[in-house]
Amino acid sequence: GWAGGYPEIVKENELFERYYRELGIVPAGEWDAFMAALREPLPATLRITGYRSHAREILHCLKEKYFRELQDLEVDGQKVEMPQSLSWYPEELAWHTNLSRKILRKSPQLEKFHQFLVSETECGNISRQEAVSMIPPLLLDVSPHHKILDMCAAPGSKTAQLIEMLHADMSVPFPKGFVIANDVDNKRCYLLVHQAKRLNSPCIMVVNHDASSIPNLQIDVDGRKEILFYDRILCDVPCSGDGTMRKNIDVWKKWTTQNSLQLHGLQLRIATRGVEQLAEGGRMVYSTCSLNPIENEAVIASLLEKSQGALELADVSSELPGLKRMPGITKWKVMLKDGQWFEEWKDVPSNRQTQIRPTMFPVKDEEKLKTMNLERCLRILPHHQNTGGFFVAVLIKKSPMPWNKRQPKVQQKFPQKPGDTEVAATNSDNGSDCVTEEPILAENEDSKKMQELQNSDTEQSKKERVCGPPPSKKMKLFGFKEDPFVFLPEDDPLFLPIQKFYALDSSFPKMNLLTRTQEGKKRQLYMVSKELRNVLLNNSEKMKVINTGIKVWSRNSDGEQFGCAFRLAQEGIYTLYPFIHARIVNVCIEDVKILLTQENPFLSKFSSETQKKVKDMAMGSIVLKYDPDPEKPDDLQCPIVLCGWQGKTSLRAFVPKNERLHYLRMMGVEVFKAKRKVEELENKTEEEVQHMLAQTEERMDVEDKEHDLVTKMEAEIGEESSQSPVENSAMEIENKIEDLDQSSKNANCHESQESKDTGASHVKD
Repeated sequence: GWAGGYPEIVKENELFERYYRELGIVPAGEWDAFMAALREPLPATLRITGYRSHAREILHCLKEKYFRELQDLEVDGQKVEMPQSLSWYPEELAWHTNLSRKILRKSPQLEKFHQFLVSETECGNISRQEAVSMIPPLLLDVSPHHKILDMCAAPGSKTAQLIEMLHADMSVPFPKGFVIANDVDNKRCYLLVHQAKRLNSPCIMVVNHDASSIPNLQIDVDGRKEILFYDRILCDVPCSGDGTMRKNIDVWKKWTTQNSLQLHGLQLRIATRGVEQLAEGGRMVYSTCSLNPIENEAVIASLLEKSQGALELADVSSELPGLKRMPGITKWKVMLKDGQWFEEWKDVPSNRQTQIRPTMFPVKDEEKLKTMNLERCLRILPHHQNTGGFFVAVLIKKSPMPWNKRQPKVQQKFPQKPGDTEVAATNSDNGSDCVTEEPILAENEDSKKMQELQNSDTEQSKKERVCGPPPSKKMKLFGFKEDPFVFLPEDDPLFLPIQKFYALDSSFPKMNLLTRTQEGKKRQLYMVSKELRNVLLNNSEKMKVINTGIKVWSRNSDGEQFGCAFRLAQEGIYTLYPFIHARIVNVCIEDVKILLTQENPFLSKFSSETQKKVKDMAMGSIVLKYDPDPEKPDDLQCPIVLCGWQGKTSLRAFVPKNERLHYLRMMGVEVFKAKRKVEELENKTEEEVQHMLAQTEERMDVEDKEHDLVTKMEAEIGEESSQSPVENSAMEIENKIEDLDQSSKNANCHESQESKDTGASHVKD
């Protein structure tokens, strides 16, 4: 509606229609419905984080409050339908509406619902994710002990699902499994970090590699080095994205068959590298947001053919009941962007053989084609369930790939010369279409390779417990230089006061604590699982790690005088809590409301029980624990653990703004801000609120660095904008919290989370 604005994109593409009509991927009589669906905006969908103890409460809040308020509402002449759960998603944890994301963002009538979604997304309790994008992680069939690789992970919505599945049992703070999330784009890796950090897991590592040549990693197993093979691999490859036309309308004018022809080779190389790193009996899900068989069935057929029986397509027809799907196709043709068709490789003229490759054509041998079971692939069509278009194939690895027949479960050794040290060798780090079954090295190459590995080992011994970025001689460093990951030595004097102050259990895995500084004062302590520690320590020379670990303690200069220089961090409190035996204060529901709505309340405002508990407790960081009372079903029925600080006369919670709002919503407290005005909980006038908000917004500008990064990146890749709580120290948190009870006070300086200006590439969900 802007005068002189951008012209509206015409949702027509003759070549697209001609191509897919000819291929027959849409059932007879459904073409008009298929095209009509593509021209409609994509409806908004959301997924509740399933492993959180608060999932039931959020679901109840959604159904009983926010969804009810949408009934009989009309927006821009369109009647708002009640949101419906996705029938195929387990436990009613995914929902869709008939509202487009644009309407949801812009409509005043929906502002309250939209703010709820934004706030809960920032807390990590809800993910606004396209419905079809939720399918691949579900079909991976993840268990908490699985080692998982996400090969092309950014922007991270599927990675978040995988993390949730690892933490299916919330009583286990450190699952045995982990997720290594990779992306080739250094800048998009930071969006991936942002997404993963919302879930506060010690079992996620973000790395930056080309997925088609992601290196073999080693782990220590009972004192010997073994190659790491993954139990589950998600291979959601870069694609032409013609299944995303409903949200990325640029595809309408840019679509051509050339996109698929150019991407096919890369997709096949990434998938090949994936199956090489898959453990025997493991499962890999290959997926694209494209409908094109050149990017889908052609890649799978080529992979199956060269695997010589090592791989098979899994029959997942009984999984996700309620999901409408089309079977994979077995016949297709290849078309150039000028509209010229080819049915077989032999028909392709020599001057076109660089654009079109033999692997793009279907298998002609009927027997071989039959054994491939390509019909076991899934294609999701937009008009069947009001979604985007999508393709999924589930592969099972039955035996080593034929070119890796000696796939090592144990180390392989090079020939030794007198005085040489025994060195383990890995398979080639590069997945390639042209691979020999048994690569043979000349003697001088053996010596060279052996020397490199010895140098690597020597370097590693120098840097014991230190994992930094790989040296430039081994890999060209690009993007932002990362700080090293330094594990705390067992005898580090830093840990003893912490252990004593919080009475940590003897089972606390202190060897898993790390910092990001090699020299100088350690400001933050992070924690990873034992398994990720193993990966970090054994692969610092070959892996570019962007981020791992959750923050569990932050240095607080005021704390040193009270016996401990480190305060607890809310981000890692649910991981730490099972090991803490001191400084825990159990609070009632009314105390929780005071803690979350008042900035620095006096002790006299709390219940007499709470006052008694803290009376003889030393000043400093504390744990505030709320346990639900089954005899009061109207109260919040899920436990809450908060980080707090006990002063001389006051008690306060150090919880990020959106997490505060989340807990207050779950307790039935109204926290809606209408047009950036806070509706005060205790009868404050609108003028007071505006004055308070003006002061607060000035203070909150300092955290916009990370928010600007995420907003910019998500706008470019078509994701909803969301921001996460920024890390702050104990005396700094007031810079972040929007005071819901009293006028704000002067704020201290704070450290903002590291961020980088970024861009994005490739169409991904």
